[in-house]
Amino acid sequence: MENVHEMLEKIKSSEISVEEAELFFKKRPFEDIGYAKVDTHRKIRNGAYEVIYGAGKTADQIAGIIRTMADSGQERILITRMDPDKAKKVKSKLVGQIGFNDLVSQANVDSYNKTIKIDYHEEANIGIIGDFPKADGLGKIVVATGGTSDIPVAEEAALTAEFLGNDVTRLYDVGVAGLHRTLAHMDDIMSAKVIIAIAGMEGALASVIGGLAECPVIAVPTSVGYGASFHGLSALLSMLNSCASGVSVVNIDNGFGAAYQASLINHMR
Repeated sequence: MENVHEMLEKIKSSEISVEEAELFFKKRPFEDIGYAKVDTHRKIRNGAYEVIYGAGKTADQIAGIIRTMADSGQERILITRMDPDKAKKVKSKLVGQIGFNDLVSQANVDSYNKTIKIDYHEEANIGIIGDFPKADGLGKIVVATGGTSDIPVAEEAALTAEFLGNDVTRLYDVGVAGLHRTLAHMDDIMSAKVIIAIAGMEGALASVIGGLAECPVIAVPTSVGYGASFHGLSALLSMLNSCASGVSVVNIDNGFGAAYQASLINHMR
């Protein structure tokens, strides 16, 4: 079930019984599967389902969490930081099981008979189960990078934003080393609801875009750069010290965090 509001609407329209609704609300807010406590009520509290962070988890653990989420009725699942080898193993562990074809327990096969597969996006190290929703934000989110080397982080941000129901425009390789490339996209910059500015090296892109746009700018420092960039620390400090108003900063390489924040802003009505 999507959320409390939809549940109440279904009760009002008699689509479900009071007893069915009572069972929904009685369910625990998490499922303890030993190695993880899967948050099944996060959509109700935060407006978005729990996301699986793939780094540090085994393929068996990821597959088990996926099945648990699906058993609770979650039709769309996002897995971040999952490398290609692990993605292949996760797919193999779900093939031939109820979890891969229906992603539900045997008891629910009759009521939930939908084929769901994992679409793996290697450049972003992201796996997605289910279709992207229709964009329902107030406007568009622009994801801009300083260089081509920043695209993996940018794709994590862009795909996450799309997964959360946002219209995304990608502006890649528009860094300050060739400022005319940035200025060539002024229409996109000026019409955006939120901009995610992703850059390594000295991280100047966020300040430039922050001085051009009237919307919030979320800066993402990347670990791209030579030795003195300290794996993104230089860009992080530059972005934190931006003199452009309206610029906030997330952690190094945190495309997911930037996209989540941007989605919240883009859905504030």
